[in-house]
Amino acid sequence: MNAEEVIRPYSPAEFEAAALDLFRRHYAHNPAYRRFADLIGRRPEEVRTLEDIPFLPVEVFKYHRVIAAPPPYEAVFESSGTTGMVRSRHYVKDLSLYRRSFLRGFELFYGSPSNYLILALLPSYLERKNSSLVYMMNELIRRARPGSGFYLHDTDRLYRGLSEGMERGEKILLFGVSFALLDFAQQYRPRLRNAIVMETGGMKGRRKEPVREELHAALKDAFGTDRIHSEYGMTELLSQAYSPGEGRFRTPPWMKVLIRDPEDPLSYLPAGRTGGINIIDLANVYSCPFIATGDLGRMHADGSFEVLGRFDHSEVRGCNLLTVE
Repeated sequence: MNAEEVIRPYSPAEFEAAALDLFRRHYAHNPAYRRFADLIGRRPEEVRTLEDIPFLPVEVFKYHRVIAAPPPYEAVFESSGTTGMVRSRHYVKDLSLYRRSFLRGFELFYGSPSNYLILALLPSYLERKNSSLVYMMNELIRRARPGSGFYLHDTDRLYRGLSEGMERGEKILLFGVSFALLDFAQQYRPRLRNAIVMETGGMKGRRKEPVREELHAALKDAFGTDRIHSEYGMTELLSQAYSPGEGRFRTPPWMKVLIRDPEDPLSYLPAGRTGGINIIDLANVYSCPFIATGDLGRMHADGSFEVLGRFDHSEVRGCNLLTVE
């Protein structure tokens, strides 16, 4: 299955048909997924709708090879985490699916990366290998305007690049992990013009994890802007959702969110109710398209969703996840 067949618009009926076809494929060829489906009693003959599909707990990626294809693999992405934490490993058979997904997803929400000066502040990700986020940002930066790049600890150079870009009137995307954006903004207090600040979550133990409203209020004050954008993604997915502010995310057409009942994880909640976030990512053709995350969320009637926190038992990782107190 090539990227153009997967990364495209879908009608509701087409999306459901594609998801059910992938369920049957993974039940037949993905041993870890099949064991889980059997464990909860969901066999192919019993799965007829999206809601019937079993969603694999994301923690399984830490302890099992979740893949429906034999080696070789073009990449193995690893999750972030603190020292001693078991990391998830996402085996990627075909990197073109990932590139097509994140490039097309970015274009749907923000237009071509060639329109932006992209400044990436991702110290905790650059300091380790096999980060899917670094891979994505590297590809976006390669397509962005001259002067785009990564910044590790050289925040003086970042401030100069940001200031010079604003002076030239360039359209700027400052993308970063939460703790680094906060540190940078509170040190330099830049007053932004023609710039988008996009946080991807994660304090990495540097600071207490705030709720999103607190984080965005601090960032807005420090950057002198009225809106903070967010990216929602994780190592185990090949697609991302984006929020242009106010904490409401939208997915590309090949990605869908369902909210599971925390008291009955095989049932789903209507819009407005808080529960666990389940994700269908059709770009995960070879690994697992059906992920039960450790995140709490809420759907809205317009199809957008919020990320409200994490279940108490979930480890805090470098996804866009903020702990609810």
